[in-house]
Amino acid sequence: MIDRQEILELSREFSLRPDVVEKDYVLGWVLAGIYQHILLSDVWVFKGGTCLKKCFFETYRFSEDLDFTLTDDEHLKESFLLSVFESVAEWVYDASGIEIPADYLRFEVLENPRGGLSAQGRIAYRGPLQRRGDPPRIKLDLTTDETLIMEPVTRDIHHPYSDKSEKGMIAITYAFEEVFAEKLRALAERERPRDLYDVVHLFRRSDLQPDRNVLLKTLKEKCEFKGIDLPTVHSLQNSPERAELEREWANMLKHQLPVLPPFQQFWNELGDMFAWLYEKAERIILPKVSLGRGASSIDNKWRPPSTSQAWHSNVPIEAIRFAAVNRLCVDLKYGGSHRLIEAYSLRRTKQGALLLYAVKHRTGEVRSYRLDRIQGASVSSTPFKPRFTIELTPSGQIAAPPTSPPLGGWRVKRQISASGNINGSKYIYECNVCGREFAHSTRNSKLRKHKTTSGYPCTGRSGHFVRTDY
Repeated sequence: MIDRQEILELSREFSLRPDVVEKDYVLGWVLAGIYQHILLSDVWVFKGGTCLKKCFFETYRFSEDLDFTLTDDEHLKESFLLSVFESVAEWVYDASGIEIPADYLRFEVLENPRGGLSAQGRIAYRGPLQRRGDPPRIKLDLTTDETLIMEPVTRDIHHPYSDKSEKGMIAITYAFEEVFAEKLRALAERERPRDLYDVVHLFRRSDLQPDRNVLLKTLKEKCEFKGIDLPTVHSLQNSPERAELEREWANMLKHQLPVLPPFQQFWNELGDMFAWLYEKAERIILPKVSLGRGASSIDNKWRPPSTSQAWHSNVPIEAIRFAAVNRLCVDLKYGGSHRLIEAYSLRRTKQGALLLYAVKHRTGEVRSYRLDRIQGASVSSTPFKPRFTIELTPSGQIAAPPTSPPLGGWRVKRQISASGNINGSKYIYECNVCGREFAHSTRNSKLRKHKTTSGYPCTGRSGHFVRTDY
């Protein structure tokens, strides 16, 4: 497990509370634990806002819940869910040191408004912050009666922490167009702030290049399945939930973002999104910001990473990247004075210096700023309309796979051992105090809290390697 200092450092980088960053860290390992399990890995399909954050792009709102569509009704049983999550908890502890206490596991199976079965779960955790008292919790939402239109895809789990598994961390998720369509359908059905934020954010990310025809076809099928009309700006504006959407904007989103963008900024962009979706307008392709006289000094092979990281600089670069994709100006202190800027591009010189290319918000002048000379930077609440392509968070194209039926053979199964791990080998460690043996999926000598073979609590927290079982 990473230490408390790493959480605090990333908290500064992201301009978010440490407990929010800690939860994001734990979410990554819980997802990895779910998808290493033989009974879950080909049945649970990850979706929702946390799916976007953890598997598609990281410069996004931090999310808290894990939402899945299950393709096997038998998984919606309390006894089954408790059993498999005890196994997931053991794997997570062995792999990361994060403790998920079994006595805090809760699952409730209930009938949802559609007449089908759903399950809601709560899992508690003790992470790097080692907070006292009642442990924080993660919510799981499981359904089996959602329609899957497109073939699920395998995505890497974004995990910008130093203990990321060398073997990789993956999840099976909705295809990008299906996540987009699901968010549009949710916005039409319930008009919650996070749905508006997600829909506009997805539309803005033209670098992801979603297939408009596939997206519209998927949305139509989802709306037909739910028995609702296709959404339009007019239908959303005249919905009884419209007033509550604006009232709850801050309450539901503020804690997930470094700075909350203005509601009206997002609401006004819905018209552009629907015009593009229904082929009444095309996207406006903006030019790239000019590099000016310094273009010859730029290393054109370098691009900023698409995933978040700790840059170890004197300014929070991730907060600047967040401001850019959320169309918010940055209050920059440089050369002893403050200026409000629109951030567009991060480049590196051939000598290794990082440059931030930006526009002065009030004058429209293009300027470059050396990161090591920036004296301060904070995200403001002042929105801007882009004049150039925003290049700070490249993601590349996410191609849409062809649509196909959701049942039967839509995924190549991975080689997974009967124990539920992708790697079939087990490393056996013997407790240095009581001699009890523990099987780990990695070479990790840390032991979780345990009892001796006689049933008494043991004080041993580490062991020595004994053998490898295959």
